[in-house]
Amino acid sequence: MSELETLLEQKLIDQLVYGDSQWTYRSDLKTEEDLWKNFKYILEQNNKDRLNGEMLSDSEFEQVKNQLQFSSFFKAGEWLVGENGKVMVHVQRDTEKLHLVVMNHEHIAGGSSVYEVINQYRAFDENEKNTYSRNRRFDVTLMINGLPMIHIELKNKQHSYMDAFWQIKKYIGEGKFTGIFSAVQMFVISNGVDTKYFSAASDTELNPKFMSGWLDRDNNPVSDYLDFTKSVLRIPTAHEMIARYTVLDEDSKRLILLRPYQIHAIESIRDASKIGKSGFVWHTTGSGKTLTSYKATRNLLMDIPSLDKTIFLIDRKDLDTQTSQAFQSYANNDLIDVDETGNVNDLKNKLKSNDRQVIVTTIQKLQRLITKRLQEGTPEYIKIKNLKIAFVVDECHRAVTPATKRELEKFFGKSMWYGFTGTPRFAENPYPQLGDLPRTTEELYGQILHRYTIQNAIHDNAVLGFQVEHIGPKNLVDETDSEIYENEVHMMNVLDVILNKSYHKLGFQNGKGMTYEAILTTSSIQMAQKYYDLLKKVKNGETDIIVNEKMKQVLPDFPKFAITYSVTENEEGSFVNQNKMKESLDDYNQMFSTTYDLSQIQIYNDNLNKRLARKDAKYKSRREQLDLVIVVDRLLTEFDAPCMSTMFIDRQPMGPHDLIQAFSRTNRIFDSDKKYGQIVTFQAPILFKEAVDNAVKLYSAGGTKDAIAAEWNEVESAFRKALASLRISAKTPEEIPSMSKKEKEVFVKMFQNFDRLFAQLKSFTNYDDSMLENYDITQEEYDNYAGHYKNILEWLKSERITSEEIEPVSPQIDYDYELVAYSHTKIDYEYIINLIQNIVTSEYINEEITPEERQKKIDEVKQYIEELGKENYKVADIMSNIVYQIEVDKSKYRGQSILNIIENMKQECIDNVVSEFCQTWYASKEEVLYAATHYRNKEIPNESAIKATIDYATYKQTQENPLPKFKYYNKMMSELRNIMEEEIKPLLSR
Repeated sequence: MSELETLLEQKLIDQLVYGDSQWTYRSDLKTEEDLWKNFKYILEQNNKDRLNGEMLSDSEFEQVKNQLQFSSFFKAGEWLVGENGKVMVHVQRDTEKLHLVVMNHEHIAGGSSVYEVINQYRAFDENEKNTYSRNRRFDVTLMINGLPMIHIELKNKQHSYMDAFWQIKKYIGEGKFTGIFSAVQMFVISNGVDTKYFSAASDTELNPKFMSGWLDRDNNPVSDYLDFTKSVLRIPTAHEMIARYTVLDEDSKRLILLRPYQIHAIESIRDASKIGKSGFVWHTTGSGKTLTSYKATRNLLMDIPSLDKTIFLIDRKDLDTQTSQAFQSYANNDLIDVDETGNVNDLKNKLKSNDRQVIVTTIQKLQRLITKRLQEGTPEYIKIKNLKIAFVVDECHRAVTPATKRELEKFFGKSMWYGFTGTPRFAENPYPQLGDLPRTTEELYGQILHRYTIQNAIHDNAVLGFQVEHIGPKNLVDETDSEIYENEVHMMNVLDVILNKSYHKLGFQNGKGMTYEAILTTSSIQMAQKYYDLLKKVKNGETDIIVNEKMKQVLPDFPKFAITYSVTENEEGSFVNQNKMKESLDDYNQMFSTTYDLSQIQIYNDNLNKRLARKDAKYKSRREQLDLVIVVDRLLTEFDAPCMSTMFIDRQPMGPHDLIQAFSRTNRIFDSDKKYGQIVTFQAPILFKEAVDNAVKLYSAGGTKDAIAAEWNEVESAFRKALASLRISAKTPEEIPSMSKKEKEVFVKMFQNFDRLFAQLKSFTNYDDSMLENYDITQEEYDNYAGHYKNILEWLKSERITSEEIEPVSPQIDYDYELVAYSHTKIDYEYIINLIQNIVTSEYINEEITPEERQKKIDEVKQYIEELGKENYKVADIMSNIVYQIEVDKSKYRGQSILNIIENMKQECIDNVVSEFCQTWYASKEEVLYAATHYRNKEIPNESAIKATIDYATYKQTQENPLPKFKYYNKMMSELRNIMEEEIKPLLSR
């Protein structure tokens, strides 16, 4: 560790213990044994009364230690929620069970809480063979009541803070965060000038996108490590980060640490509630409002003892989105009782009960309760009317109308109201004039309590910006004339863009299963259903538009599409089109083996939401995915699907709040290739551009600079310049290996810039691969540059490791940059089979085809098989053999299914491999075949059954030097695993 790093560490500790800080530096705690002794002492001191003056015996403390060996950081988080705010361990002492308090979350910054700092802890493993990884040393750790809660890794200023991130990831993978360190909930990394924090997760789940920097209340960054320490790691904030601002996401089984703007919003609501003030929070759509509003609702009940209930209010139309489900997922492990009301009577009973609880309900149920179900003067009427309630309203710009809110406030005279919105109503876009009712969000709820705009969120990498293309008809006298758009010619042009000019928008470069989704929104249900019918015709080959081969190479079944709308959007229209909806449900059922009918539209919508969100493991498989969903207004608000990349809009411009809400379905962060939310409009280009600019300015609290990406002309010009710069640094890829280190660094920087602009250029509808000829570069040349780039980057990284003490990092290079114009696609297995089938079928139906054309098709298939062979030579060999036979004999396989033939050949290969193994090891063929067909994730599912059916006696008799039984079993299973990985697994993949 360099002297500079030592200095950073010392300054951090000095800052933590400075002045009247409650942190105590413990230089004596360096090993796990030290920490357990220290923890035991604190536990005993805080539980003297429960222990009756008798300290824990060694065996009793072993019981405690066993309870603190967490299998995951999430499990530790579940335990840290506690029981009524108290985190407990339980010890059996003779016939008595002792309940000992480890931590009391009501004692933040006082009471029984003990705050300690340690450094240079030795994560020592005697069994580790590698001396370097055996003797790891941690930088600084913050402990609450003896348990490590926050761990900090520091790098000197010659490093990126990301080096600390990768170090933590490596330590977790090596199993260093076990034992007492398995309780850690938060990591902090810094190189002195840049500081980030993130929640604890396994090494496979640890992702840089979950890192966050700190912001002050005005959204100014706090990046210096000492300033960060003053703001976040002081008491009480550090304890609150663990106890109050960590959320357990039950669905994904991961910890979520709130971002600074979420914490500031919650604290602003808490401060306002203490003086009886209402107000609203403006946090841009996509920045995690549901999570913030959940914590705000829950914390209000904990912070304000005088409150009887807190109620999270949503609109009925949001019940078929993810809001209430997400709320429930966050609340699942909470110590506060969170209940969703099933009906109005259920709501009434919950309000009448004496339990202090968070209630999730709809505005409509609440309205019905006070207007229809409660009789004035009755005890229940009086009790409910006099409740002191804090209402938290999701999507408050539209969820509760001014008239409804006035009605509810009149009934609940002791209520406070806190609204959350990404798109407030301002004087520029007010509610309609209705008597003396409020017309803006501020007039309705009170002053703004915290603001976090699109501009702020993009700057913090909390959401993406938008790339907007207006490609509607130009030079129109009247852009609003519906006849221009409501015709088949216009609609087919729209579909051509979606199906044939959106390769990069939809992430096809990522490969099968990793592509993105899109929404097509129209002006009416009738237009949506016309689009649905046209898409079916395109897919069935009944139109002039054909999905191009480039798309089909990646997804042979593209496009997979559905339609969804709420029947309340157009009661009359939806009644007229019942048959159309039934037809689309039947298509969906056939596509995904579901059984929805018209009486189950709500359940169908829920399933569609989950399928689009892809948060469940099931929907990560291509066979369970959709590419496009056609909507009117449904899913344009409060729908979170990070893999949704593009919004195609074939309707007239919406109002500012509706525009931003719709756009924000696309700008969730997903992977390194998704750089923008993509928007394409097909109507009124001049009016739409004006509407978008105005909306973004309004909700950015200023300009459009960060929110709207550059347009085609600007990007194309920058791309040309970047290509010229790349050519100066390396005229051809062949020059690169002989360059000096300095020249290679310049090349890497130039290529990163070129790659970024090339990817952006490809994402425009205007782009076509044929343009590369005009730019004087080929795709093959780009791939060659990219290959050299990857090699050099790895070499430069290794150089940094050996010379970091004396040589500063080159400021030119982003070592964490991932290529985005580079294609990760593999030619799809089914696509190659279709190509082979087409050759066979054309012979079968006597299609007019010249020998040259036939040979061209065969050569094309051979190229694809050769490409497949780089990934899976086993299947490629089978395909090559079949194509060779077809080449020699035109009639070979005539009228047969190539898919069935190849699958049978694969099965025959598996059978031969299994037979040979069983003959060698005297194993049961039935059991080994079962293992072969069910082999997943390097696991043999029936290992014990294979061992049980082994004929060891025959093996022993037939061998000159038979292995002892235990060695025989071990070697046999080792060989079986090798065969599974190398011989059978490739034959199982498709």
